Order: sequence, then C-alpha cells, then structure tokens
Amino acid sequence: MSKFTSRILLVVLALCLGGCSWFQKKIEEPIKDAATMYQEAHEQMASGTYDTAIKSYEKLQARYPYGVYAQQAQLDVAYSYYMTRDQASAITACERFIKTYPNHPKVDYAYYLKGQALLGEGGSDAFSSLITPLQPLEQRDPKGLEEAYDVFRQIITKFPNSIYEPDSRRQMKALTDALAAHELLAARYYLNRRSPLAAVNRAQHVIKTFPESASVEEALSIMIAGYDTLGIPDLRDDTRRVLSQSYPNSIYLAKR
Repeated sequence: MSKFTSRILLVVLALCLGGCSWFQKKIEEPIKDAATMYQEAHEQMASGTYDTAIKSYEKLQARYPYGVYAQQAQLDVAYSYYMTRDQASAITACERFIKTYPNHPKVDYAYYLKGQALLGEGGSDAFSSLITPLQPLEQRDPKGLEEAYDVFRQIITKFPNSIYEPDSRRQMKALTDALAAHELLAARYYLNRRSPLAAVNRAQHVIKTFPESASVEEALSIMIAGYDTLGIPDLRDDTRRVLSQSYPNSIYLAKR
C-alpha cells in the first residue's frame, strides 16, 4: 500500500469517527416536548427577554405546529412584539391568529391586543415611553385611530361578555373624542387662515359625525365665527342659539 493511499484511508477513518461521534451526540440529546419548550419560552417572556422569547416560541411552532401550545405561542409572540414596540409585527401576529383560530376561546384577546397595537402603545417599561413619547391621540394619523376604533367595536359586538368589553367601550369613547379633536384642529386652522367656509365645513363634520364628543361646543363657536365672516347673519344667529341652549355656560358665548 502506497503512502498516498494510506493517508487517504486515515482521512476517511478520521471523518467516519468524527461523524459517528457527532451522530452519537445528536442521538443522546433529548428532544424536548411541546410543554417543556413552551414553559421555557414563557419564562423568558415573563422575565422581559422578549426577543429571546419570540425565537423560542417560533422554534416551538416549527417543531410542534399543532396543538394548544402552538396556539398559545402565537398569542404570546404577538404580545412580545407589542412589548418591544414592534407594533407592525404585533398586528400581523394578531391578524394571523384571528384568521387561523376565529373560534378560539382567547380570540377576543387577539382583537384587543391588535387594537392596542394600532394605537401605538406598548413598551416593556416606563422609561421607554420617555425615550420615544407617544403623540396625543388627536395629533396622530386618523386612519390608524379609525382602524383601532373598528377593532374595539368588533369586540363589543362579537364578544359582549368578554373581559375586554368594558375597556373597549372606554377606548372607543377616547377615540371618538380624539377623532373629533383632530377635525377641530383643522377647523381652527382654517379659521385662523381666514378660510371661513372650510372652517365651517370642518366644524359641521365634527357635530354631525361626533355629536357626543367634547369638541361640539367649540365646533359651534367656530361655525358662528365662520358665518359671521362669510356675512350670513341668519345662520350665525341660529348657531348661536344652539350654542346657548346646549351650553348655557359656554365660555364661547361671550367671545362670539
């Protein structure tokens, strides 16, 4: 046997031994069951290591894609994304759960978490909100507020006995006030820019669309000023009467 052939045999033998050792090691590694994997991921989430928890939950779902642990893992992943302020991923995870398990006992929670994520809330601690403070609701994109409103509306409609129903109603009230206040900002802007017709139209929209909001009082006041600038005294006086009857102590009566 030549020296070259001997060297080849030695290399092959070394590879075989190494491979067998690796194979033996893989056999000896215990395969964790779904319950164990879920418990480990849940402990990571509970300790606030959300990024690590997300990876652990995803491993669980890849190995055991069916069953109660995989289902709960999807919800926990959504929550973990929410707590890291990755709102887009949280919303996507909630929507996936709702689509996959529309009759799940906890699907109302998926709706509720989606609504909170649409509001841009979340964060694992109070300090995170100091770093990236949230805008007041009325200053945000109204499209997102409208989407969140619709999600909370679905909760009270589809799940009237849900534990999230009372807070969903509270959120809807806050969103109604915010959307009305957003329109009022525009009406005020147009009035200050001497565009009375645009100001009146925006103020009318507040009154018609959000009649129960706190912005109606000022909206009436803006309409009075707008009609006065436009030279329409009849509509001005009619609106003033509505303001005085609806808000007899209004601070705007003296101004208008």
